[in-house]
Amino acid sequence: MLKAQVEYFKNLDGLRFLCFLAVFTVHSLHTDNPAVQTNFFFKLIVGRVLANGGLGVNFFFVLSGFLITYLLILEKQTTGKINILHFWFKRVIRIWPLYFACVIFGFIIFPLIKYYLGQPVDESADLKLYLLFLGNFDILKNGWPDSTELGVLWSISIEEQFYLIWPVLLFLIPIKRYWIVFSAILLISLIFRSLNDYPLIFHYHTLSCISDMAVGGFGAWLILIPSFRKFIVSLSKPKIICIYLAFFILFIFKDQVLDQLYVLRIFERLIISVLIILIILEQNYSLNSFYKMGNFKKISQLGLTTFGNYMLHVIGILIVVTLFKLFKISDNIYTLLIIIPTLSLILTIYLGKLSYHILEKPFLKLRKYIS
Repeated sequence: MLKAQVEYFKNLDGLRFLCFLAVFTVHSLHTDNPAVQTNFFFKLIVGRVLANGGLGVNFFFVLSGFLITYLLILEKQTTGKINILHFWFKRVIRIWPLYFACVIFGFIIFPLIKYYLGQPVDESADLKLYLLFLGNFDILKNGWPDSTELGVLWSISIEEQFYLIWPVLLFLIPIKRYWIVFSAILLISLIFRSLNDYPLIFHYHTLSCISDMAVGGFGAWLILIPSFRKFIVSLSKPKIICIYLAFFILFIFKDQVLDQLYVLRIFERLIISVLIILIILEQNYSLNSFYKMGNFKKISQLGLTTFGNYMLHVIGILIVVTLFKLFKISDNIYTLLIIIPTLSLILTIYLGKLSYHILEKPFLKLRKYIS
């Protein structure tokens, strides 16, 4: 096995932003206006082209599995061990400040805003579960929260559950046997999905989603095996086209291709995550790429604050939509497909930068205390 090198994967920043953008479009293109809902172009864009924007979260999960596993392998190869407490501390200062700010907004500020706007407050979410990073189980138990901001936090809950367990597993197992851990997790996830054929469980239960992280971890482990690395580095252009084309087809036609048969539903996340890790590895290592996301400077720069953008985009959308309603700007195909999403995206990017510099960056400076 090759020695893991200290690397900055510059091509992943742009991919992060595109993943966020996919999720953003799903949340920003919504209306209760029947005239717009039945419009051909609205149905085409929202119901077909962007219907599976939630796959951006799948991409985030695979990406986390890849990066975290690669860094832990690097640490173990370099020092002979994994400092679990240091790992947890770094995750805490990265995730917790903004996460708990969003929890405060969801449970306190959002209900107050609704109250002053004369709207009914009916929050079903369980605060205890969000404080314990179990928001995904709250959705399974109580349904979607009244606060749309809380609805974003389910994926962060799964990420935190992953961060809690992953370094312990990789600490206990020799690197050369990591494939056993990843394979076992994939098998457990597939068995769980086969016994729980329900859309909500497929999308929000930890045992269903954890396979994404395992595939990402598998990618980080495999890329250090010379034969596999050579395969990725020398991917031909036709093979690269097939990878992206397959992902694009599933992004547009997932419901028709994977959701119709029981067997395909069970393997859906695995199929999609394998394509995602191939894209990640192709971007990082292939010599025959048609493009590298790192060459798109503006998009890559926006990717640096993707965490804040993802966490706050619902607030950005909420502000714009509320202002449109207060000023009684009527819904139409142009405002819903162009004006509202554009203004919401601009505001969200600004909120992400504000969050990074005011809330996140001061805590990130604490990393200097870890050698």
